[in-house]
Amino acid sequence: MKKSAKKELQLVKAVDHALMLLSCYTEEEEMGVTELSKKLGLHKNNVFRILATLELRGYIEQNPRTEAYRLGPKVFELGLMFKYQMGLIKHARPVMQELRDRFNETVYLGVLRDVYAVYIDNVETTHTVRVVSRVGTQIPSYATAIGKVQLAYMSQDELEELFKDRRLKAYTPNTITDRDELFEHLRQVAEQGYALDNEEYQEDVKCVGAPIRDYTKYVVAGLSISAPSFRMTDERIKEMIPAVKEAALAISRHLGYMP
Repeated sequence: MKKSAKKELQLVKAVDHALMLLSCYTEEEEMGVTELSKKLGLHKNNVFRILATLELRGYIEQNPRTEAYRLGPKVFELGLMFKYQMGLIKHARPVMQELRDRFNETVYLGVLRDVYAVYIDNVETTHTVRVVSRVGTQIPSYATAIGKVQLAYMSQDELEELFKDRRLKAYTPNTITDRDELFEHLRQVAEQGYALDNEEYQEDVKCVGAPIRDYTKYVVAGLSISAPSFRMTDERIKEMIPAVKEAALAISRHLGYMP
């Protein structure tokens, strides 16, 4: 086996051991190194290194009174995020299906993670020629309608911090690659309440997106319609804009948003 392949195998095994360790906490609230070592069948030194890494990242914490280890706040945070996203999808899916049925184009639901838009659900068109499903993928938020409608409602300071020292890569000739131009464009998006992706991430693909808010009025997700450019005529896009905005508002109301 090549040295690089052996190293990759060791890295995967280390991740597997860390996940196995976290799984031990389905039965016990707190455990020490010795107990974890027995459960996992690993040497104490290995267990201690795994615990130290997980503790550094917030997934494990040590009880200062007992010196035993327990799950950290990061695990709770992930659980809340999973529960929230499942609730978001549950409320959004019927509205997405209605929007798909009206235009017979693929409808996406996405959230913002750092500078990326992450697609968490979609309802596909019945057309043979369609945009390849993006669910589970993350793409640059500044080059997508679903990302721009979430960036648009950030403060100037938040945007400056998010894009500090980041190069805006050009994916097509239409991608906005100048920060000042992007920020000005996002101000326009916020004013009009929707965003367009005019072949900015992928040539021959256009999108229309609108923001989804929760009960705090905070923008928590984006909704968009994506289709090949030859079906996205100017007239059709004009028809889609109010429909996407209404659909996003309907989902927002399910999340407790009151305009």
